[in-house]
Amino acid sequence: MTVRELYQTMPYANAPESAAEALAWLVDKGDRFGLFIDGSFTEPGNGLESMNPATGEVLATLTVATAQDVDAAVAAARHALPGWAALGGHGRARHLYALARLLQKHARLFAVLETLDNGKPIREARDVDIPLAQRHFYHHAGLAQLMASDMPDRAPIGVCGQIIPWNFPLLMLAWKVAPALAAGNTVVLKPAEWTSLTALLFADICQQAGLPPGVVNIVTGGAEVGEMMTAHPGIDKIAFTGSTATGRRIREVTAGSGKALTLELGGKSAYLVFDDADLDSTVEGLVDAIWFNQGEVCCAGSRLLVQESIADRLHDKIRKRMEKLRVGDPMDKNTDIGAMVHPVQRDRVAGMIAGSRGEAFSAGAVPEGCYHAPTLITGLAPSDPLMQEEIFGPVLVSATFRTVDEAVQMANNTRYGLAASVWSEGIGRALEVARRLEAGVVWVNGANMFDAAAPFGGMRESGFGRDGGWEGLRDYTQPNVSGAPLRPVEPFEDTGDAPTAAEPLIDRTGKLYIGGKQVRPDGGYSRAVHDRTGRLLGHAPVAGRKDIRNAVEAARGASGWSRSSGHSRAQILYFMAENLSARTFYFANLINDLAGEDQGMAEVETAISRLFTWAARADKSAGRALDVPQPSMTLALREPVGVIGAICPDEAPLLGLVSVLGPILAMGNRAVLVASEAFPLAALDVVQLLETSDIPPGVVNVLTGCHADLAPTLALHADLDALWCFSSTDLSGRIETDSAASLKRTWVNNAKARDWLGPQGEAPDFLEQATRIKTVWLPYGA
Repeated sequence: MTVRELYQTMPYANAPESAAEALAWLVDKGDRFGLFIDGSFTEPGNGLESMNPATGEVLATLTVATAQDVDAAVAAARHALPGWAALGGHGRARHLYALARLLQKHARLFAVLETLDNGKPIREARDVDIPLAQRHFYHHAGLAQLMASDMPDRAPIGVCGQIIPWNFPLLMLAWKVAPALAAGNTVVLKPAEWTSLTALLFADICQQAGLPPGVVNIVTGGAEVGEMMTAHPGIDKIAFTGSTATGRRIREVTAGSGKALTLELGGKSAYLVFDDADLDSTVEGLVDAIWFNQGEVCCAGSRLLVQESIADRLHDKIRKRMEKLRVGDPMDKNTDIGAMVHPVQRDRVAGMIAGSRGEAFSAGAVPEGCYHAPTLITGLAPSDPLMQEEIFGPVLVSATFRTVDEAVQMANNTRYGLAASVWSEGIGRALEVARRLEAGVVWVNGANMFDAAAPFGGMRESGFGRDGGWEGLRDYTQPNVSGAPLRPVEPFEDTGDAPTAAEPLIDRTGKLYIGGKQVRPDGGYSRAVHDRTGRLLGHAPVAGRKDIRNAVEAARGASGWSRSSGHSRAQILYFMAENLSARTFYFANLINDLAGEDQGMAEVETAISRLFTWAARADKSAGRALDVPQPSMTLALREPVGVIGAICPDEAPLLGLVSVLGPILAMGNRAVLVASEAFPLAALDVVQLLETSDIPPGVVNVLTGCHADLAPTLALHADLDALWCFSSTDLSGRIETDSAASLKRTWVNNAKARDWLGPQGEAPDFLEQATRIKTVWLPYGA
């Protein structure tokens, strides 16, 4: 036998990692854990068992938190909040640095305990999860230090409730806890019921680091504990990572409560392979994309889309590689695929793929217990349930495409939008495809690259909000200026004794503006609009459900606006300002008549300035390059959200509409605007500005009518990507409840007014709400 033959046939030897230190820590704690509240552990109570999925062995008994326990944890966090925020950025940075150092000091203990509790291979826990958790605390120590200078207009939100999943227990803790603490918040965290042990070990190092009592509180238990937290009136923000169904329920429960909310939900990430890809590299990338962590990854590249001309070759290479994957003991350092987290999850995956209509290939035998063989299923149609539903296991499904356009269409043919991988040696094609994908993260010739500096999060039903970077930190802050309580603005009524005009007025009945045309409302109704004296000024149309449908359809058809350059959009905004300036006195007098106050001139002048502001920002807000440890050019790109519905403020009929429309247009979105309910005629005159300012048909659509009647239809509309509401009628709860069906982004006023004449009218929040972040990874190296 030659040396080459010897190397090719040599089997892997076992390389077991010792579990002694982790088991000793469990024994030292009595194998029973209470809750971590106000800086110390409570006495263990009635509990649930934490099991090693690889062996079925019970590792420890955990306490199930009661409603009283959750109350105590929230009270401790509330009590600690003022002192923690008052430490300032440097004081918080020192604590975060201490936590990072302790995570390094106890790295092996954390890695082994994570593997015992979760079933993932020790190599992945040791080389990926724990170092990245450390990195998050280091990075956020830096953000805490810089926050006062770089985010001077932001303040902590308050007490943050955080609910994390079982697939990356410590890493998800780090993703949530580090930014919350850096921003000055305090935390009540619930780890997953199947994998709580590293969170409890983290509580142990919080004590060692001298973290003030109450800053971090950890409560264990099942879904009922998460429900208590979500509905708790003492919690100011919920951050959740988990299933889309649960995320939708959390949106419904928190609706109208004023709680901030970020959701990182499910995915069905496309893995696109073009005919010029390096197929050997592609196959190794697939190993990381789908069989990393047993496929129990929300952004797993579980949906392989391969160009038809190379499909057979690629599938053959994948099958050969699958045969070499080692499935077995997670504590063996040579294991590629460990145990699935729980028998329930293993059985769920097996049930989903049973009776599949495609051609299934599973590689080799697996040990008895909580294991599942790596599986490839080919020959599926894009509509097949396995191509649409998240499997969350070591199962790769595949379909073919012929052209770039078909590839993009298939990749976007999902309700999710978390991540995607693009494999091509043609960098121009790869970047063009990356731009067109509906995904929050895109890896070019790579997969599953993460860093604390790189924002991570989804689109569509994969949720909203970001973890990581300045964007993730911002989601744990709020403006440091709060609005006054909302005051309903009512229209003027016909008093019956209004002064008679010198000459009879020509009848004025406005029309809706949809698809670049002035059209009558579908229902045929209009309502009278009077000035403060009761004099009739005209009639405004009353829009209905079909008008909203037509407006959204028109906006969808104007997608070319989102592909136009920032410079082109800026020119049109400047042109709008020019046309508004030419009609300054007309609009000022109209507003004075409508609103009954002498604010017309101030509104017009500020509206012109607003348009200049957003014209200026249109080509200066594209994103930034990120400094990540990996050899990669990594970009956080600002993209248009898409079609945004906006219910404009009542109290500032012109300025409010312009302040809302400016950022929507500047960032490349299309708009469906509902004008001031009380004073709609100003918006109908703005239509004339739109018609003379070269805005393409469908980019801006203007409706008038009752806010309370139109809001539910907008919130429920599946083709509306986001909905803003600044109405003087408090519609926040209804909008957030109804938007849960499609999990669209919402921005509501929570019964707080905004100063449209002041800085609040062009606050940075408008830029954040008018864009979404796409993180693109471009790895390089010889």
